[in-house]
Order: sequence, then C-alpha cells, then structure tokens
Amino acid sequence: MFKDLIALTKPRLLRMNVFAAIGGFWVASKWNIDWLALLWVVIGSTITIASACVINNYWDRELDQKMERTKNRALPTGRLTPGFVLSYGIALGVIGLAVLFLLVNPLTGWLGFLGWFVYIFIYTIWLKRSSTWSTSIGGISGAMPPVLGYCAVTSEVDAGAWLLFAFLFLWQPPHFWSLGIRRVEEYRAAQYPLLPVVKGIKRTKLQMIPYTVLLIPTCILLYTYGYAGIVFLIISVLASVIWAVHTIMGLKAANDEKWAKVNFLISVNYLMVVFIVMIANTIK
Repeated sequence: MFKDLIALTKPRLLRMNVFAAIGGFWVASKWNIDWLALLWVVIGSTITIASACVINNYWDRELDQKMERTKNRALPTGRLTPGFVLSYGIALGVIGLAVLFLLVNPLTGWLGFLGWFVYIFIYTIWLKRSSTWSTSIGGISGAMPPVLGYCAVTSEVDAGAWLLFAFLFLWQPPHFWSLGIRRVEEYRAAQYPLLPVVKGIKRTKLQMIPYTVLLIPTCILLYTYGYAGIVFLIISVLASVIWAVHTIMGLKAANDEKWAKVNFLISVNYLMVVFIVMIANTIK
C-alpha cells in the first residue's frame, strides 16, 4: 500500500518540479541561501504538487484502464478505492498549501494554489477530455514551481519570475507531445484528444517548433537581466539550439517513433542541464 501511495504522487514528475522550485529559489537568493526558508518551500511545493497528482490519478482512473502505460496503477487495478485516494489528495493539498501560506509567504501560497487549481480543474477535469489545448494551457501549472521558489525569496512577481515561468511553460508542450507521438495509438484507443491524435503527427511536429525556438531568447534574457552568468548563456543557448534543430529535423524523420523517443530524452536532459547550470552560474 505504501508503494501505491507514493506512486500516486507521480515521483518522477514530482522530483522534476521540486528541482525546478529549488532552481527558482537559488536564482532569487543569488547564493545567499536561507536554508530554513528553502526547506519550507521544498516541503510545501512537494506536498502541493503531490496533491494535484493524486487527484489527477483519481479523476483519470477510468481513462487509465484503457492505456497500457497506466492500466496497472493502483486505482485501475482496484488496489485502492477512489474515495480513499480522493481524501488522500485533498489532505495533501490542505497541508501543502498551509505550509506555503503560513511558513513561506502569502504570495507563494496563492501561486501554489493557482498551479494546483489549474492542474486539477482546468487541465484534468475540463480540457484533458475535450480539447487539444489541454497541454498548452495546462502548462501554466507546470510552469509554477520555479516561480514558487523565486517568489519565496522576493515576495513579488518581477521579470525574473516571468522569465522562469516562460522557460518552463515553453519547455512542456514539446516534451509532452514527444511522448504523445511515441504512444499515439494508446491515446487514440483511450479517446484522449491529444494533439497527435486529433491533428496528426505532422501538425504536432510543426507546433513543437516555436516552443523550442522561443527557449533561445528566453535563456538570453535570463542572462541579459542578470539572473545568470555567461556560462549559463553559452550552455543554455547551445542546448536550446540542439533541441530546436532536432525538433525541426523531425519534419523529415523516416521513423516517427524513434525520432520522438530521442526528442523526449533530449527534453528531459535539457531541463536538468539548464537548471543545474542556472543554479551554478547564478549571479551573486
């Protein structure tokens, strides 16, 4: 049961988002780290994001039964009951948001609530089953973690917060659509209106291009406004160009599944490398 409770929080997604929150905190702190504040941000963000993931699992339990990738989760197999999982998700949300509001600051709490609300009500309940816009608009919640970390330090939404939001917002659609192209038949069988299912793989590839290209000026602006140094500029722009070029090359790829797998792996490693360099090369 313990393993199922952990799995419901989507640990891989959770780790990635918490790492982004730490990155945002580090950029705002400029190496003058308040370790207790960072601890509360990590705890609050982790539990709040976990809550959203658990409630997402609750709402998607019937959809998960139809997909090979998700049919062995705790709810589709009946290892946990829907009522218990929903209560678990709500409890996590109350605790996580309380930590952000009371032990970090009210702005971070409201931003955490916004991300939580968008992921559950706008993305999961409304758009996921009705529109190809689910990935893009749902990206608002996925872009919140570095903003939470950043605003925990600054207590204001300034240019740095917007640039960190833009960075993660732009990263998400091409990352997720790469997975969608790889598993397009599963999503089609589940009647999931993902872009590759509704508009086709070629249209999806075309829409991925502007997102990856726009990451280049976003990284440049993070350097221009003094949030990161020259090493970050060089590595992040180079990595962005590599990802953008590979995405553009997908238009002529002979094997869509193979190309999408590589593009997905590039996206995961891109995020990790850029955030590590951003933290290491934050301007003091």
